[in-house]
Amino acid sequence: MKITTRLLAGAALAALALPAAAQETTLKVSHYLPTVHGIHTDFIVPWTEAITECTGGEVQFEISAAGSQLGNVARQQEQVMAGVVDIAHGLHGIPRGRFPRTSIIDMPFLTDDAGAATYALWELLPEYLAEEYQGLKVLALHAHNGGLLHTNGARVETMEDMQGLRIRTPSPAVSEMLSTLGATPQGLPPGEVYENLQRGVIDGTVFPWDPVKSFGLNEVLTNHLDFGAYTVSFFFVMNENSYDSLSPEAQACIDELSGDALVGKFGDWWDAWDAPGREEAEAAGHEIITLSDEERARWREALQPMIQSYLETVKSEGVDNAEEIYRAMQDKVAEFESNQ
Repeated sequence: MKITTRLLAGAALAALALPAAAQETTLKVSHYLPTVHGIHTDFIVPWTEAITECTGGEVQFEISAAGSQLGNVARQQEQVMAGVVDIAHGLHGIPRGRFPRTSIIDMPFLTDDAGAATYALWELLPEYLAEEYQGLKVLALHAHNGGLLHTNGARVETMEDMQGLRIRTPSPAVSEMLSTLGATPQGLPPGEVYENLQRGVIDGTVFPWDPVKSFGLNEVLTNHLDFGAYTVSFFFVMNENSYDSLSPEAQACIDELSGDALVGKFGDWWDAWDAPGREEAEAAGHEIITLSDEERARWREALQPMIQSYLETVKSEGVDNAEEIYRAMQDKVAEFESNQ
């Protein structure tokens, strides 16, 4: 009995002497895109796998995408703020009004390049945008390549061709752009565009090429106008309490694989994601028109009052330096383009 007691006591002491194994944690990640989209396959899944590997299995992930209970585009920000999920990827413009500073990047003709827009957002985050992310750890901000106008049956080549078209819109800035050009913007989540095109509820949508492919929209589209007039921005954020609850080693892995290490990839990613959508449209015999230089100049001129009006609206929402942020974004886009 004494030998057994001494052995048990010795084993207990030995166990105390060993370093404690890190507790395994499963983080919930949500986004609103289908699992065939590059955001899921090339970005979020590999990122989670890299974190798991970096932490030696300490951090695992459970991903909820479009079609899941947590995959609603309009709820990504509130879910991660409330801790319903630990990490979320979503659109700044849906629902409208929550990120007025950041959404200035969506202004017409500011840029049509995902890399330039992403660079501008990330560079300006600390000085100009950070207050919109209180309670969140920003893992990345990014934007897509210049959007196109995609229609079912309507051929658009000039501003006059836009008159009265019911066009799905992704953000307040794009809505005002479409209204100024004569269209009637319709706010719809991306996942509802197919059905509404099919039923004739809308005449078209604005998207880059990649969601046209991932949402199967070439089946209900016939014409495409490459006007490169806008971009739309996205957030990839983590609940601060979720981050703080991780071990220092796990936090270091997230830091190492996010931010600067992540944002520089989006330009090349979007180029790759866009290509299949255009190729599919071409194979289907769709008409693809590029906005002429003359017509582009007309659109730019027509949109100048709208741009100023939108900045005034943002100022009225409490962003006193909206014009300063807009100029800073212009400067950062130009800086990025000059270095390419």
